[in-house]
Amino acid sequence: MKARVLIIEDEREIGELISIYLQKEGIDCLLVETAEEGLKQLADKACELIVLDLNLPGIDGFEALGKIRKLTKVPVIIVSARKSDEDKILGLGLGADDFVTKPFSPKVLVARIRANLRRMNELEQVRKDGIIEFGDYYLDIEGYLLKHKGTRIPIPPREFDLLVFLVTNAGTTMTPEDIYRMVWGNKYGDVSTVAVHVQRLRKRIEGSSSEPRFIQTVHGFGYRFNEELIAKN
Repeated sequence: MKARVLIIEDEREIGELISIYLQKEGIDCLLVETAEEGLKQLADKACELIVLDLNLPGIDGFEALGKIRKLTKVPVIIVSARKSDEDKILGLGLGADDFVTKPFSPKVLVARIRANLRRMNELEQVRKDGIIEFGDYYLDIEGYLLKHKGTRIPIPPREFDLLVFLVTNAGTTMTPEDIYRMVWGNKYGDVSTVAVHVQRLRKRIEGSSSEPRFIQTVHGFGYRFNEELIAKN
């Protein structure tokens, strides 16, 4: 699996240990010790995954994660000595894909990195094909078509656009502001319409809008489409 991983870790020995194990797997690594340098490298060079420490000098990991999510949707794995549930919930809510606590097994971390890279590659292939299946639903992006168990489901254009946006960014938490800007094409306006359309869409595709399987609420942050329910070819 050819890929480049950006490691943002201020403890040099830990960063180099991760690099050694990844390079044994044929994965290129770029190691930096501050969030500022990581953001600079991210703007200049493409990468397929980011390993991010939280306790960094200068900009900390949480602030860096917010900035990273404005630049890229590649998987981010937090590696940190922080073990509280609050830190994990905050990190995942801000858009991290996984959370590994220190001390960790390098082999286990590499396995998680490979799993996230594999999911990213599979989702990218789905996007290219333009056909996405989730649960009993069949979504044809190019054909502007949504089916449930072979039966076409009528869906208004804005709800269809919202569904496509959420599905093609599955696994990533999106704020209402992000959704409004990307789906409605506006930076400013009535962001509350996002919640209204999410509720309508849930009623259309969820068995119970009060217990959603597909469109999950990340309290205090926004919405995330359940990546685990997307069929992989």
